[in-house]
Amino acid sequence: MAPQAIDLTVASRVGRPARIGNPRRAESSRANRDRDHERSRRAAPASWLARQLAMWSRTTRPLRVLDAPRASVSDRDASWPLERELTSVRRARHLVTGQLGEWAVEGIADTAELLVSEVVTNALRYTRGPLRLNLRLHDARLRCEVEDTETAGPVRHCVDIDSEGGRGTELLDALAEAWGCLPTAIGKTLWFELDT
Repeated sequence: MAPQAIDLTVASRVGRPARIGNPRRAESSRANRDRDHERSRRAAPASWLARQLAMWSRTTRPLRVLDAPRASVSDRDASWPLERELTSVRRARHLVTGQLGEWAVEGIADTAELLVSEVVTNALRYTRGPLRLNLRLHDARLRCEVEDTETAGPVRHCVDIDSEGGRGTELLDALAEAWGCLPTAIGKTLWFELDT
């Protein structure tokens, strides 16, 4: 009887045949594969959701915890929590004018004071939960933000001449260089920008 050739290959995890006869070679190729897999896993986020969260990280978390104490003021950034009371509008106006005085940008203080008053009043009237006022001075622009826990953005109203309210968005259109509303993980951020 003639000897028959025996095929000593088995399917590996990757689908390629691996020889059983040389275990050292199989071990080194497995180590290389594991190293390559680890390198590729570190290079890119593991899932579509992880990539989206990394890309949209600004909208998945607020700038600061809304009711946290006053953040340390840098030379271009300031932030304060606001209480849910009527005096918070006056306090927000004083905080903005005081901070603009410290930054030596008094030329837009009146406009900023008026718009902050409108935005904070709307936040107090139409939202619940904590509020936060943020100011940022960047590239000759002042950005003012009011964060809250309500997801619905501002609504434009057709107002009569005799109406006492409802003109906040018209004021933002007329006086701000740009304004908008950004969703966050816990609500929204209403912002406007003024040229300094």
